[in-house]
Amino acid sequence: MQVTAYVALGANLGDPVATVRAAIAALHDIADARFCVASSLYRTAPVGLHHQPDFINAVALLEVDAAVLPAPTFLERLFAIEAAFGRQRSVKNAPRTLDLDLLLFGDEHLNLPGPPHLTLPHPRMTERAFVLAPLAEIAPDIVIPGHGLIAPLLAAVTGQHIERLS
Repeated sequence: MQVTAYVALGANLGDPVATVRAAIAALHDIADARFCVASSLYRTAPVGLHHQPDFINAVALLEVDAAVLPAPTFLERLFAIEAAFGRQRSVKNAPRTLDLDLLLFGDEHLNLPGPPHLTLPHPRMTERAFVLAPLAEIAPDIVIPGHGLIAPLLAAVTGQHIERLS
């Protein structure tokens, strides 16, 4: 059974533009998943964090064989990619070499305590321009389960600075 998965990518250490581009390439190699498209890259200020460099963000869409690769297993594959890029999860909200968040996995609603902890849809995705803007770019008519169409959600976060990179 194929499901559509949306993955948010972000980085703010080292060369975050190169890292996010390389991470998008790494998404192509996930077995039992087919990479479809990624958004443009976006520069954003850290939300709720101080004294950190800006983030580079994007969102990717993949088609995943959920019978072989259910959401928790898919998330573990994302964590393996993060680890390959030097991600350490020792301090919450620390600057990061790479952050991959599973935003949506079909229309699944999950709240698994973990490990790994997984809540779907991602619990804060509708509050963040750095997720909504790239998501709207690749899925302009998407309905976020439990929240509705993306356009009004994106309009609600217009106060958050986000810059699309060329």
